[in-house]
Amino acid sequence: MRLPRLQTLDSWRQYPNYRYLWTGNLFSNGAQWLQLFTAGWLVWELSKDTGTTGLFVASLGAINLLPSILIGPIGGVLGDRFNRKYLIMILQSFMACVAILFALLNTTDLVEVWHVYAYVIVSGCCLCICQPMRNALVANTVPREMIGNAMAVNVFTITGTRMIGPFFGGILIANLGFQWNFGIEACLYLGTVIALIRLKLPYREASKSGKQIGVFQSLKEGISYIRKEDRTLLNLITLSVIPELLLHPVWLLIPLFVAQVLGEGPEIAGFLWAVTGLGGLTSTILFSSFGYIIKKGYIVLGAAILGSVAVILYANSTWAPLAFFLIALMSFGQSAFRTTNSVLIQSLAPDEYRLRISTLLFHIKGFIIIPCVLAGLLIDFTSVRVGITCLGTIGLLLGIYFTFTFHRVRKLL
Repeated sequence: MRLPRLQTLDSWRQYPNYRYLWTGNLFSNGAQWLQLFTAGWLVWELSKDTGTTGLFVASLGAINLLPSILIGPIGGVLGDRFNRKYLIMILQSFMACVAILFALLNTTDLVEVWHVYAYVIVSGCCLCICQPMRNALVANTVPREMIGNAMAVNVFTITGTRMIGPFFGGILIANLGFQWNFGIEACLYLGTVIALIRLKLPYREASKSGKQIGVFQSLKEGISYIRKEDRTLLNLITLSVIPELLLHPVWLLIPLFVAQVLGEGPEIAGFLWAVTGLGGLTSTILFSSFGYIIKKGYIVLGAAILGSVAVILYANSTWAPLAFFLIALMSFGQSAFRTTNSVLIQSLAPDEYRLRISTLLFHIKGFIIIPCVLAGLLIDFTSVRVGITCLGTIGLLLGIYFTFTFHRVRKLL
């Protein structure tokens, strides 16, 4: 059997506009991962003497995604109607200013838990608009036949920065304090703005209808399309509940797991976050290098189950090297799901609905507040192991159920 040709960076090499977008995404995702890790450990430090540490730490990352429930869909409509590039540049410039102000606040002794929550909510409002927009821009910078490779290479900016940001972030917290991390975050946002200055969108398609309708009517059109015209897209969005709502909180609970189960500090927590990036990066390299050798439908279903099993085993591991391996395996499955699911959605959705459909996928993430709060309360009453085990078990049961019922997904090539 002939081995497939290596195509790891084909889209990156061949399309300059995609390189500009990729570089901007690298900076933006780096800022986001550094923020989540730093804010999570800061909340742990501020609340460790209370009886609600689990609830505070678990819900912090959920608060970051909560604005997507209300603001995300509207942002998707705006991105389908206006220049996506300039909207991102404006929002990232705003976040750079906010990050600088929060860094200055951390040089004082006035920081409280509610300050961190407020900062994360503001960041989440910008994130829920920018992230789906950046995904949609990938399809506007490469031809349709290169979308699969471009989406896989774009995931490098997520998994790679998840390795580097928390790794150095933990070291900086332990030696210099929290304010340095937030200052670096501001610089990364500015890097995003600079990278996008020369970006052009040669593969952006004009709306076929050519008519201007209201924001909510436009949003209704996007929802109606996946309900009536393409139920496969609805299945793919529903399937994302497993990695986005049930497995993602495991990352947010890393400070608790490291402190309570492994008995270590922020450096080890940073290393554990970095390992999740390594697992995701391995998955990304495989897909970007060799493409999809088996059906994409099988990959998204199998990856959801693999990630859930890894979470259950991780929750019950007490040996640090084993915990590192298992969370890397969970991240491998989660990255495989996200990459493949994004490729399928971006390929199946027509451009005039693409951002609205992508935003609906991100809209699902806003409901992460529910499993995070429930897991946090369960952890405060029992232990962090019990909370994480419950998340993995529910994900496994849903993964098995969807495998047997989503026949449209199983047929996707």
